[in-house]
Amino acid sequence: MNHYLSIYLSIYLSIYLSQFLSFFFLSFYTSLSFSACSYLSIYLSIYLSIYLSIYLSQFLSFFLYQSFFLCLSASIYLSIYLSIYLSIYLSIYLSHLFLSIYLSIYLSIYLSIYLSIAFNSLCIYLHTFVHYLSIYLSIYLSIYLSIYLNQFIIHLSTHTHIYIYHSLFIIYLSIYLSITVCSLFIYLSIYVRGVVEW
Repeated sequence: MNHYLSIYLSIYLSIYLSQFLSFFFLSFYTSLSFSACSYLSIYLSIYLSIYLSIYLSQFLSFFLYQSFFLCLSASIYLSIYLSIYLSIYLSIYLSHLFLSIYLSIYLSIYLSIYLSIAFNSLCIYLHTFVHYLSIYLSIYLSIYLSIYLNQFIIHLSTHTHIYIYHSLFIIYLSIYLSITVCSLFIYLSIYVRGVVEW
């Protein structure tokens, strides 16, 4: 239960962080392009939400005395933490904006999946692996949805000259889709765990 609660809290907090960071970069860094501010705010909000999810999972696990799930959660959060680091540095060093976003997210998702498999190979419970794999698949699909949605809104805004609400709209809609997909896969993983345990 603590694992689900930390994930949901971090996602909901990332919504408010992304909104605040988007206004911040649009207000004080006008020299940057609009799309660069939007992407940078999304990266920073995800980065901060991962930090929050790590501390929330540790805090909740400390009070619920679940050391086994704490070790599993720490390995999962460590892999996501490293993948976010990789995606940030790749997006900074690669020149083309869209190419850097594609490559960084693609490689970071692969890194997080392989790290989760490496950590979870030490576990003997199959339903735990299925549970975390479903979470990674939901994140993978939500990232793809946010990429295509982002490109669609950018293409639409260039033809209709709608620049003001572009950043907030894409952030809210992409995170809403990611929450929906993540919720579906979490419910599916709970069902799979119930079938395996039964």
